[in-house]
Amino acid sequence: MNLFKLLNEGLIYSIHVEEWQFYVLIAAFLIFGIAAAYLLGSVNSAIIISKLIYRDDIRRHGSGNAGTTNMLRTYGKGAAVLTLLGDMVKTALAILIMAVFFGFRYNMGISLNEGYCYIAGLFAVLGHVFPIYYGFKGGKGVLCISTMALILTPIIFLILLVVFIAIVAVSKYVSLGSVSVAVLYPIMVTSYVKLVFGGMPTPGLITLCTILLAIFIVWCHRHNLQRISDRTESKISFKKKAIPAPAEDEKSEDDE
Repeated sequence: MNLFKLLNEGLIYSIHVEEWQFYVLIAAFLIFGIAAAYLLGSVNSAIIISKLIYRDDIRRHGSGNAGTTNMLRTYGKGAAVLTLLGDMVKTALAILIMAVFFGFRYNMGISLNEGYCYIAGLFAVLGHVFPIYYGFKGGKGVLCISTMALILTPIIFLILLVVFIAIVAVSKYVSLGSVSVAVLYPIMVTSYVKLVFGGMPTPGLITLCTILLAIFIVWCHRHNLQRISDRTESKISFKKKAIPAPAEDEKSEDDE
């Protein structure tokens, strides 16, 4: 079996064993895939880059969150790009590991396996937000869910990217754009499957994972949403700024 066929079909379906052994393997692969996704998600690029390059801790600045937006605000575009790439790679690896076991099962521009790869994406997001290596204090998971959408639902990702850019361009609130596309994601997935596959229902695990992710992202941004309502939320700026002194009570824009 070549690599591309393996990734699309999954190792589990190429193994010939007794029925009870088959289900044991599914459980073992799923547990391993979930653990790998969470541990990879817990590798926080923002914290690593801030310590290695700037001899600092990003969590001491801005909003205190270890995410791309806080890196942009604190250290500039270069640091933000490195953080973005690091978080994309770890999410992709988490999903790839699960795909080796169960396959992507791509069909008409969407991964339609039983939902195992979406579970990997979910736990990668959980690891990013609550990293075991850094006292369970990380970013807000939007970049991770964006990478998940890019890999598993690329057409939907492109549509939501346009929506995100439009909202941020008009409002200058990254958090508003992030929450909006997170809420739209499960709706778009369900609608896309029905439209493309003649009314076919979306597999239950896929629906569950995307809905849980939407709820989780909204919860992570609850303070941002409150500040937007109060008109106290800072707006995004792409101008490079000097590294500020740590501020315990400073709360700035959304951090992914």
